Amino acid sequence: DICSTPRLFSNNPQDVQVKQGILGDCWFLCACVALQKSKYLLNKVIPPGQPNWTDESYQGCFTCRVWQFGHWVEVTIDDRLPCLGGKLCFSQCQTEDLFWLPLLEKAYAKVHGSYEQLWAGQVADALVDLTGGIAERWTLKGPGRNVEKEKTAMVLEKAVFRRLTNLKEQCVISCSVLNSRQGNRCLVEHCYGTLLGKELNVNFCLTCSGQGWSQLDPVVASELLSHIQEGEFWVDEEEFFREFDEITVSFPVNEDGQLQSLYTEKVLYHSQNLFGSWVRGQSAGGCRNNSSFPTNPKFWLRVCEKSEVCIALLQKHRKYSADWAGRIKNLTHLAEENLSLTEGIQGKNYQAVGLHVWKVEKKRFNLPKTLSAPPVVGTVCHSYDREVHVCCDLSPGFYLVVPSTFLKDAVGNFLLRVFSTGRISLSELKPPPADAALCEELPAGEWETVQLHGCWKNGQSAGGSRNFPSFHINPCFPLSIPAGPGTSSVKVTLRQHCQDSKCRPIGFHIFQVPNSSWKPHTSSFLHLEPLVSCVPHCYSQEVSQLCRLPAGSYVIVPSTYLPNTEGNFTVVVATKIDR
Repeated sequence: DICSTPRLFSNNPQDVQVKQGILGDCWFLCACVALQKSKYLLNKVIPPGQPNWTDESYQGCFTCRVWQFGHWVEVTIDDRLPCLGGKLCFSQCQTEDLFWLPLLEKAYAKVHGSYEQLWAGQVADALVDLTGGIAERWTLKGPGRNVEKEKTAMVLEKAVFRRLTNLKEQCVISCSVLNSRQGNRCLVEHCYGTLLGKELNVNFCLTCSGQGWSQLDPVVASELLSHIQEGEFWVDEEEFFREFDEITVSFPVNEDGQLQSLYTEKVLYHSQNLFGSWVRGQSAGGCRNNSSFPTNPKFWLRVCEKSEVCIALLQKHRKYSADWAGRIKNLTHLAEENLSLTEGIQGKNYQAVGLHVWKVEKKRFNLPKTLSAPPVVGTVCHSYDREVHVCCDLSPGFYLVVPSTFLKDAVGNFLLRVFSTGRISLSELKPPPADAALCEELPAGEWETVQLHGCWKNGQSAGGSRNFPSFHINPCFPLSIPAGPGTSSVKVTLRQHCQDSKCRPIGFHIFQVPNSSWKPHTSSFLHLEPLVSCVPHCYSQEVSQLCRLPAGSYVIVPSTYLPNTEGNFTVVVATKIDR
């Protein structure tokens, strides 16, 4: 045993200092500070109520959660920690009887395959893994700037930094030194957490030896020193911009688990996620320099009201894949068989990716003409980052979102995420299937797909089938078919989230309703007959129905056969686009 009275957390909320061990994972430790700024995140990553060392039911293990490629993955680890000479050799808390940090570090290492895999990384990636949100990164200095440009850029960057310090209590601000410079041996290649900022009317500088304090009023110096704990130091603004290369900031997450904008502090209430992939010869069109760019995956983004919108493109690590439990496993043997996993710039595990958005007046548009026009927003360049994103204000309407790799035929999987202050919908523009097997799922043509998530809750939204008077409390999803020539082809799929052995009997009905504002109540369905029914209810992971619907307003009502049967589900609506 390395401690006789171990604790998971401290009763003192100020006791948040972390210490790095011999493992080069300062990037991960900086991100861990985010958990101390949000009770919601702390409970999300380290679920409360777990038995610990003082409980009789304690079995020597803890469960943590890590966000991986769109999902929170549970990771269980034992409490045996690597030591040298009876001391922890990797991370530890400043208060040595606290163990939440080394246990979380062990869980994160397990997700990545080993402690060794945590050697060197990006603070932004760790912040996303521990918050499920977005992280912004700024370069404080760039190569090849002339003096005049540098002066202009520095003013802008300092203005941004001063605004960000207002968010210091809500999110993590991390700064990094990427290249050690002569004359300042204490700042080596490393990541630092920025704890707080303070405005002073005097200039001061703190070096490793502390000689710079001589320029500071003794009263002010005493006040600043009273806030300093081991591992902390003060620098003035000029020195900060001179010595540090990069700053990384996480988007704040409120206590309801919703992101807030870094730019306006508005809550991004609405979010949508869709998975996609670049497939060689089909949808890996490369950047806009290539004539094949239009073959890249395309997504519809409908903005219902003027909104601040953040669109993020997250690519999956090409060196690893996840097993059934969500743990990442090394695929070296598979990479040897499939060279596309290891193609690209040597030493890089990610493709260079970019993201561009065009506004279109209507869904039926000229694709080549649209893509030849300047986008309304896009990444400055393709970047070898795990995630890239754009943030902007968008007016109501339809937008075409195109994620791409820089190189043509570069393969990979990705997750497209959209966060917005206003109502949005995100759907994929499906190309005609090239595989005969896929043709059985969706007939040939271009299809727009929308994913809707819901749940049946006992006493609230688990009404059972139409045989029961509680049917009306089931979740209802509006479906609007726009006016057009003839009827529209629609395929609805209901997929329940459970293991095969625990499937419940599920089905759904589609009702035509007077208008989109129609609300279900006890007598709503008494005089309504469904236009489409996917019954009898089946003990299956998913059920689906292909139909043709005239223009109008509809509701899709998914249900279990018996009332008060709980479960989570996804409704996928695919509508054919006739050109």
